[in-house]
Amino acid sequence: MTELVDTVCWMIDIPSVTGEEAVLRDAIAGRLAAMPHQVVADSLVVGAPHPGAILLVGHLDTVPLQGDTGVRVEGDRVRGLGATDMKGGLAVMVHLIEVLGPNRIACVFYAGEEGPLDGNQLGQVLGAAPWLIEASAGVVMEPTDRAIEAGCQGVVNAYVVFEGEPAHSARPWLGDNAITKAGEFLTLMRGLEPELHLINGLEFKEVMSITTAHGGVAKNVIPAQFVLNLNYRFSPDRAPDQAVERLHQVCKSADRVDIADVAPAGTVDIGHPLFQALIEESGAGVQGKQGWTDVAQLSAAGIPAVNFGPGEPSLAHKPGESVRIADLHWAYDSLLSVLGQPGW
Repeated sequence: MTELVDTVCWMIDIPSVTGEEAVLRDAIAGRLAAMPHQVVADSLVVGAPHPGAILLVGHLDTVPLQGDTGVRVEGDRVRGLGATDMKGGLAVMVHLIEVLGPNRIACVFYAGEEGPLDGNQLGQVLGAAPWLIEASAGVVMEPTDRAIEAGCQGVVNAYVVFEGEPAHSARPWLGDNAITKAGEFLTLMRGLEPELHLINGLEFKEVMSITTAHGGVAKNVIPAQFVLNLNYRFSPDRAPDQAVERLHQVCKSADRVDIADVAPAGTVDIGHPLFQALIEESGAGVQGKQGWTDVAQLSAAGIPAVNFGPGEPSLAHKPGESVRIADLHWAYDSLLSVLGQPGW
């Protein structure tokens, strides 16, 4: 099915970095213009309102460009920004609704997933098209490397602040170096091992990582403040307030901890008949999602959901991003076979 590869290439050639998704949204809306559709901000819903719909959900945005521009097909792969995360999944969505029609499935193409939760437009879309809340199940088309990934981790970002006192670097004893004050904490973080959580037999590894660090104003001034961003990926069996409490415990040596953003985890649920049929048809193994996806927002809305899409998560956000052509066909054929059956 060369048309599927052509569609992925077409989408990659339309840049859609977070905040610049409207051109791709309009291109998809134009292609599917004959079907019922609704534009919500930089996002798009395609489907006829009906209770019990099956939702296919995918984000339009990509991370900023790293490395080469453009798209190319090399051997068994399509290469280009967003190939695996997640324009491969978007292409599968487009072809499925073109074949199955808007009365069988509904597709949500939404903006802002790669940024903070308050810029993610999926919640806005669910509010603007409330019939979507009545969906019987959702499939988030994130790359899963030929697996079905259940649930997802939650996320807390926090600014961990160490306060000192400035002084001339020739007379450091007159000040208090905020950067070296954080030494024991940084040693603690370096030695912190992943914490394994088992939920319905699936593994989730909680991890805390320092992702940014800022301190100092000049080369000859003892720094008065050192600010670290701590990124905490917590397990679905931990509520957001519990995650925040644990983060505070780990950071108790800091002078201040400011919570920047919190995204809840997604419910681990593979019991829905659709998911069981998809497991059987695709031959996919089942694993927990090590990372955050919009399974969390669908779960919060009461919609059972899993992650299932073409591509390898290990290639997401990396230069030289690509998707296997065979994975595109695997995801498309599996979903078409299941969703094409009566009763969905």
